[in-house]
Formats: sequence, C-alpha cells, structure tokens
Amino acid sequence: MKNLEGDIMGIIENKIGSVVELCDDPTPEPAGIIIFGASGDLSFRKLIPSMYKLFKNRKLIDFYILGVGRSNFSDDDFRNKVLESLDFKQDVVKKFIEHIYFLSGDYDQDELYINLKEKINILNKKHNTKNNKLFYFATPPNVYIPIIRHLGKFDLNNEDENFSRMVIEKPFGNNLESAKKLDCELHKYLNEKQIYRIDHYLGKETVQNILMMRFANIVFEPIWNYKYIDHVQITVSEELGVENRIGYFENTGLLRDMVQNHILQLLTLIAIEPPASLDANMIHDEKMKVLKSIRRFNVDNLDEFVVRGQYTDGYINNEFKKSYIEEVGKNSKTETFVALKLLIDNWRWSGVPFYIRTGKRLKKKLSEVSIVFKDVPHSIFSDFYPVKFEPNALVIRIQPDEGFKLILQAKQPGSKICINTLNMEFKYRNFFDYEPQDAYERLILDALLGDQTLYVRNDIMEESWKLVTPILERWENSDLYYYPSGSWGPKESDRLIEKDGRRWRNYENI
Repeated sequence: MKNLEGDIMGIIENKIGSVVELCDDPTPEPAGIIIFGASGDLSFRKLIPSMYKLFKNRKLIDFYILGVGRSNFSDDDFRNKVLESLDFKQDVVKKFIEHIYFLSGDYDQDELYINLKEKINILNKKHNTKNNKLFYFATPPNVYIPIIRHLGKFDLNNEDENFSRMVIEKPFGNNLESAKKLDCELHKYLNEKQIYRIDHYLGKETVQNILMMRFANIVFEPIWNYKYIDHVQITVSEELGVENRIGYFENTGLLRDMVQNHILQLLTLIAIEPPASLDANMIHDEKMKVLKSIRRFNVDNLDEFVVRGQYTDGYINNEFKKSYIEEVGKNSKTETFVALKLLIDNWRWSGVPFYIRTGKRLKKKLSEVSIVFKDVPHSIFSDFYPVKFEPNALVIRIQPDEGFKLILQAKQPGSKICINTLNMEFKYRNFFDYEPQDAYERLILDALLGDQTLYVRNDIMEESWKLVTPILERWENSDLYYYPSGSWGPKESDRLIEKDGRRWRNYENI
C-alpha cells in the first residue's frame, strides 16, 4: 500500500511539474535584434521596454539590440534615450544597456548596409549570437521596400544554420494592390517562414484566450452556431483622438487602421472551425476559410451595411475636445468611426450577423466581443413579465479589466417569481497573481522562438484587403456622417443594427 501511495504521489508530482513547464515560455536561441526606425516613438514606448522585460525574465540571454535610424546618435546617446524610457531598477537596467547599440544612416544608401553588415559581424562575435538575426521594421511604411531590397542586396537575410527573420509593422500596404506589391518584394528575398506580419491585438491575453475558451471547454461548442447564437457584436472604442498621429491617420483612416487588421483577426478567432491542432498553419488555414466566407459587399447598397463617421467637438469626462477638422487644420473626409454588418456564408454562421463598430473620441475606452444568444423558444414567465428579458450573452472583455462574463437570468431572493439579470464575471487581475504581459512582449518572444501562430500569414492579409478595398474605393466619392466627441458615434450606426430588431450593448454602467 505504501508503494502504491508513493507511485500515485509521483504521478501527481510529475503532472504538476509538466503543467508548470507548459506555463513557462521556452528561452529563445541567442540572437541579435536589429530595429529599423529605432529612434521613433514605437521603439521607446513599446519595443525596448518589452525587450527589457524579456531580459529581466531571463528570456534574452546571449543577445544584442542594434538600433538603426536617421538620427545622428552614438551608442551612448541611444543608451541614454533608452534609460529615459525605462522606469525600472537601476542595477538590472545597467546590465541590459550593455547590450544596446546604434547605427546612423539613410535607408536608401548602400553605405548604411555596408556598415550594418560590419557592425552585425562585430556584435555577433561579442555577444555570441550565432549569427541569428531578427529585423524589426518600426519605420514609416514608405521605406519598407528600400530596406528590404538593400538587406537582400547585401546578403543580410540569408539563412544557413542560423535564422534571419523580419517583423513588419502595420499598415501592410494601404489597399489590395499595394499590399500585394509589398508582399511580392518580400518574397523575392525571403520565404514565408521568415516573414512576421505583426498585429499587436493578437498578442493580448484575452484575444489568445478565445481559442482556449472555445476549444478547451465542451460547454461552448454545442451552442457555438446559428441554432443558438442570435448575433455577435464587436466594439473597439477609444476616448482619444488622433493626438500626435495626425500625419499617419489622415492618410490611413480607421477602416485601414483598425478594421482591416485588428478587428477582422478578432472576428476570425470567434468564427473559426476547430483546427486539427495548435500548429500555426492549421490555425491560419481555418482563419482563411472564415475570411473567404464573409459575404462581399454590393457597393451599390453599401450604406445598408457600412457607416462611416468623423468626430466633431464635444465633451469627454467634462473636458472639451476639438473636432477632427480642427485638429488636422483642414477639411477632411478621413473617417474616425466605422460600423459594419458582416454575414458569414457557411454552415455554422448562416444568418448570424456580425455587427462591428470602432471609433475615436467615443464615450468610453473599451474593446469587447459579445456573443448574444437567442431567446428561449417559449417563455413560461411571459404572464408575469411583459417586458422582454435581457438576452443571455458571453461577453469577452479585451480592455480594460481583461476577462469575460456570462449574462444569465436568475431568481432574485424574495418574491416567489422575481427574476433579475445575473452577471457571472471573471477578471484576470482578481484570479491570477501575475505581471501583465504587454502584447509586444509576447509577440517579440514568439518571433525569436520562430512561432508564427499570432502573426498574419500572407494569404490572410491579402484576403482581408480584398474585403475592405471596394469600400475604400466607393468612399472616395461619398460623404460621411458626423458625431459629437463623447458620444457612441453617429445615429446612423444605431439604425444599422436597430433596423434588424437589435441594439448595441449598453455601456453606460460599465
């Protein structure tokens, strides 16, 4: 009996140990990280702080970070800028800083890449990185192609026993034609396994949790279809306006900035069929099927499915905000709000509309997906409750207060028949004792590990552009609607959903 108990305890300990190992990320191979556009805002605000956290957690050991940019920085100048962006313990930062360097030059000049090749060789030997390289494009999109061509010309992206990978920031093109052109240039010098098209939304904990929630719990799968789901809502709202991104945003707009990438990626995770495994390509295959199944828009009746708007002045939290036109200093038709109704023509989602809205200068900052279920076939409570109950819903909160809740109807203590809405809510911060991981931290680590699951494959990128490009072309000769800052967008977005007998979720008490 004693031996049996010992064997059982050994099995339990092994299983616990296995779970702990699974919950601990692997340590990547040694590598040099080369950031083009390293003197820009993204580098100091997101990239380098994320790399510091990886270093602090011992996920970066033999490595160097080489910033490349037009700024005339020395290594010490760049290190001092990095120090200003890091608010952490000085002793750890000091060790981290020893791995940081800078190289100045023009992206379209051969001289930069001659110096870059020489610098990489020196740093490779100094930090024992085995000639593994991760290039990160944090530059404006108009210099992507010159950089790609020069890296190819000087043989900086070849792989032998080492790896050479490229992380490409959005926007990946500004329409279908430009995206295909950029992709064609990349594939002249790289294979698809070397290309990492980043979408930082996919690195968020709650977005990753969608796969776990759907496919690790049997309770959801039987009802995750047209028989039980009435509709799906995706809301991504910001209180901020365009702030210091006026130049970028004026030439981009919200359909390109949010819908073509972040929101369509989110939609595919909600809508995909179960992949055979967690293999990156199998997940991407299923996402591709969803995108190809989305019903294309008839541009002649586009207003029935798409609403675009732009914010005027107004108040948010009792603070006056200028209109978009005042911020950019000219008349503009650039949209700061988009609402869409999408239909997916496949077996699982037949007749289930997906309503999407996203905008700037809206009433609250939040990102949510609401799976709204159908009513019960027959209510035995209708004689007592003439008012319709709030429908059951599974609400996945991406930000703020990451988590999810299940909305149910339950008996309220007291009277024999007294029903009230019950919110069964889970928040990550109330359950897990963990340091929140920035999305960039997750994605940079995955790129170093060679895991493309949370990145965007080329055919998926192209298919998403096929969906939105006809809208962009039609908008060139059409008007937009206006909404005051601090509202939930133009009234036309309410009519988009209300004409189907539905309404947007109420966020007044959130």
